[in-house]
Amino acid sequence: MTNPQNSTMQGDRIAKVLARAGVASRREAERMITAGRITLNGAILKTPAVTVTEADDILVDGQPLAPKEPPRLWRYHKPPGLMTTHKDPEGRPTVFENLPTGMPRVVSVGRLDMNSEGLLLLTNDGELARQLELPSTAWARKYRARAYGHVTQEKLDTLLKGITIDGVKTGPIEATLENQKGDNAWIAVTIREGKNREVRRALDELGLTVNRLIRLAYGPFQLGSLSKHEVDEVQRSTLRDQVGHLIEIPKGRPGDTKSVLSGNKKKNIKHVPKSKANAKRGRPEKRTAQPSDADAQATPIAGRKPKQSNEKWGKEKSAAMRAQKNQERNAKLAGRPARRGDKPADLDRSFNKSGKPVKKSGWAKSKSKPQHKPKGKR
Repeated sequence: MTNPQNSTMQGDRIAKVLARAGVASRREAERMITAGRITLNGAILKTPAVTVTEADDILVDGQPLAPKEPPRLWRYHKPPGLMTTHKDPEGRPTVFENLPTGMPRVVSVGRLDMNSEGLLLLTNDGELARQLELPSTAWARKYRARAYGHVTQEKLDTLLKGITIDGVKTGPIEATLENQKGDNAWIAVTIREGKNREVRRALDELGLTVNRLIRLAYGPFQLGSLSKHEVDEVQRSTLRDQVGHLIEIPKGRPGDTKSVLSGNKKKNIKHVPKSKANAKRGRPEKRTAQPSDADAQATPIAGRKPKQSNEKWGKEKSAAMRAQKNQERNAKLAGRPARRGDKPADLDRSFNKSGKPVKKSGWAKSKSKPQHKPKGKR
């Protein structure tokens, strides 16, 4: 154990270490320490004002601290009616009690009140959650609110000056009137600080009562087409691009197993080679035939012939059909004596689509129409 007042010693505050390990947020970790649930080097810790290093032995509820995992982030579509807390004193249902099975221990980035819905970011790293919650990050939180009452855009523009919540002045609040349907107005709201019930309180200042609130985006992360209760993990490359300047994100995949989480179900899709997968299913493995020595010494096969146009292929097909008809005619003529009216077998004749010869009219044979004398008196 080291003294935090000694700046020469290296290490981190124990609350930060617990948060990075995914045990709880910093504030929750401090409450756990006050409750006597944390043991440091065999002694129950009584104050969070302690700096620890990797050499220190930390126990949480008598269990050793799990090894540090790389930061991960999930998008979660929170439905209304759930509390954003790990344990509610009144016994109301919580977000973390209704997460899909197989999810690791996570904390939320910010909160959504019980009646709000939409995008809620979850992470296994408490330090990442803290960095994303800080007002200095200045990430835009976008909402769509349905409020009871009538309002104009001029009134909504007054929120750009901010409002006072619990004696603290907020930053600018951008509100845009989308439409007014009867007594309800749909309003797009953007804030950058995320104080307690900021959107509801801001619209309440204008005499509006919010009866539905949906969070659509938190910084660069969008709700998108996520269904209610559905969870989707952010790819590590995307996470590194977006928050790599705030916290160290290692390269590579979060794990060898890709999780698809929806509702209370989880499917693990492991990347198994096809040969091994076929062996498990009892299927024979497909093998490519190896060339023999004789084949290797043979003349290489010519490349594929270029494709022919439809017009050229039609002409060749017609010529082949004419040749076949001529062969059939020759076979018939060979078995009987010649008769009057026989024509040479190699005579070029016209055939229809079914292969039958087309009879030509008299004027077509003479290549000119017959000349008819005008009718008159003889």
